[in-house]
Amino acid sequence: MLTSESKFIYTSDPGLVLGFHGCEEAIRDAVVSGNMMLKASQNKYDWLGYGFYFWQNNYERALDFATNPPGKKEIGKPAVLGAVLSLGSCLDLTDKKHIKSVQFSYENLKVSAISENKKLPVNKNSKDSKDCVLRELDCSVIENLHESMRILQTPPFDSTRGVFIEGSPIYENAGFHEKTHIQICVRNPNCIKGFFIPREEVQWPEPEKLHFIIPDNSTVQETPAYYSTYLTQ
Repeated sequence: MLTSESKFIYTSDPGLVLGFHGCEEAIRDAVVSGNMMLKASQNKYDWLGYGFYFWQNNYERALDFATNPPGKKEIGKPAVLGAVLSLGSCLDLTDKKHIKSVQFSYENLKVSAISENKKLPVNKNSKDSKDCVLRELDCSVIENLHESMRILQTPPFDSTRGVFIEGSPIYENAGFHEKTHIQICVRNPNCIKGFFIPREEVQWPEPEKLHFIIPDNSTVQETPAYYSTYLTQ
């Protein structure tokens, strides 16, 4: 059995999350307008298996990806596509139960490879990175888990989520790295509730329209915080 035997129900994110996808501006606009749909990624080195990829709540990382795409890929007009996601039944790799399931899948894949006299795929560095960005082993392990669940007629996972420690330490002996992020792979397209063009923050309230009400017989120093309010002219 490849999945944990635990049957607790706390294995899904109950709310909506925001995801960001770096791409060409023309693709972003076409998806938001409803004229096209994103194409699910099916590369053999995909970090979380096959599906639609998003950086969780990380606009800047999505923009950096579009501005500096990996390999020989070129993006003429880098842009960021926003998405509202429901993770549904999520293979969440911050959850001990699901980490165990992925371990079981690896062991099963290894036994199969030995019995068939085949070599397992490996995770590899690229020319531009030392972070094993070509994750053929991880992709195979996760896809093996999904396929095993399909064969056993177990309800499938709608999405996969993982935390990745990536990049150089941000200072000497740091435990934090410059490209650490949370990545989401959506397998069930119905989990994508909508797309949007990210908007910039505006200043609110406007400084020239900011006033404070101070009760009679009180000084500014004595005024409790809850007496302060905003009024517009």
